[in-house]
Amino acid sequence: MGAFCRDCLTDTGDSARCPKCRSPRIARHPEIDTLTIAHVDCDAFYATIEKRDDPSLADKPLIVGGGQRGVVTTACYIARIFGVRSAMPMFEARRLCPQATIIKPNMAKYAEVSHQVRKLMFDLTPQVEPISIDEAFMDLSGTERLHGMSAAKSLARFAARVEKEIGITVSIGLAANKFLAKIASDLDKPRGFAVLGQAEAASFLADKPVGFIYGVGKVAAQKLTKDGFRLIADLQRADERDLIRRYGGEGQRLYRLAHGRDAREVDPVRERKSVSAENTFERDISSFRPLEKRLWAAAEEVSDRLKEKRLSGSTVTLKLKTADFRILTRSRSLESPTQLAGRIFSVSRELLAREINGTRYRLLGVGVSALADAEDADPADLINQNATRRAAAERAMDRVRGKFGHEAMVKGLEFDEEE
Repeated sequence: MGAFCRDCLTDTGDSARCPKCRSPRIARHPEIDTLTIAHVDCDAFYATIEKRDDPSLADKPLIVGGGQRGVVTTACYIARIFGVRSAMPMFEARRLCPQATIIKPNMAKYAEVSHQVRKLMFDLTPQVEPISIDEAFMDLSGTERLHGMSAAKSLARFAARVEKEIGITVSIGLAANKFLAKIASDLDKPRGFAVLGQAEAASFLADKPVGFIYGVGKVAAQKLTKDGFRLIADLQRADERDLIRRYGGEGQRLYRLAHGRDAREVDPVRERKSVSAENTFERDISSFRPLEKRLWAAAEEVSDRLKEKRLSGSTVTLKLKTADFRILTRSRSLESPTQLAGRIFSVSRELLAREINGTRYRLLGVGVSALADAEDADPADLINQNATRRAAAERAMDRVRGKFGHEAMVKGLEFDEEE
């Protein structure tokens, strides 16, 4: 059975501790020297960064989130002991852990750290598929000769580099495919390194509920349970043709994943479907002007993200959540893609104006979809010179911000965005 020390990479055999550095952190598995698909997940990402930057928070419960009406973005592992979880309403998190320190998210800082981690990933392999700001799949096939070691050891060395050079920790799942790698990365958090081989996959999955399979939400799980498939073992015992007859292509997917088989490749150019930003208010808002101000902030945030990723989009969507939790979405397609805050704001502002009828809203968001390269964005308008001048002014403002920082120049709402 392959085994090595995660701290110094020495082969350890059956020893419980590393014979060289005496570390107890031993990675051991029969397939560890042959597996090459990994899922890397940063541990409590936002909270870990905040603790790194303020050591006085190291041994305290920390929640990253916003306002009494917002939700928990990330909770550190100490706060999780008290029951605090991501996406939990802030008022509930405060009730469960009143002694917690609460910090508002700093997305610019987190994006920079994400970029640093991603750079270290690319030092290992070009086959990196980002899933979110704090996690990614990696395929290290064929890198053994390049790095002079197995994929498993390269990943352990990568985790040590992240901790030493960036000051945060990651958990790694190593497996035969993406489905099993994602599961493995959750088995040994934080600072984890878990291996889930193909030979053991079916038995490992058997006693898990069907909702353990990605893509099976509450409604789908209830439907499957009603049909007699409560556990993954029930899917394993089923006939594949019967599952296809019942559920079509989804039935085949369920059957194969139930047996730990996943043919998806790590895709370094995985398409991003949309870029969005939203904000939950401290108090419900029904008036146009205060909603308009929050819409401008959201439009600027979306624009910044598009520019950072060198993307543009030709569909603008306004999202509103009413005081009684109904969600409204309104969209408009543009003649040409955009990445400009002014244009995103102008279109979504018109959509917002139509929804001002006394309804109280607790959340507002805006998103851009139908994404394209930045080179296709915002061509000069030969007819509407005002629009062309506004676009030029925004790009000039971006250059100033790039040189002196984002707060060097702030655009207000005193101008009229209407044509």
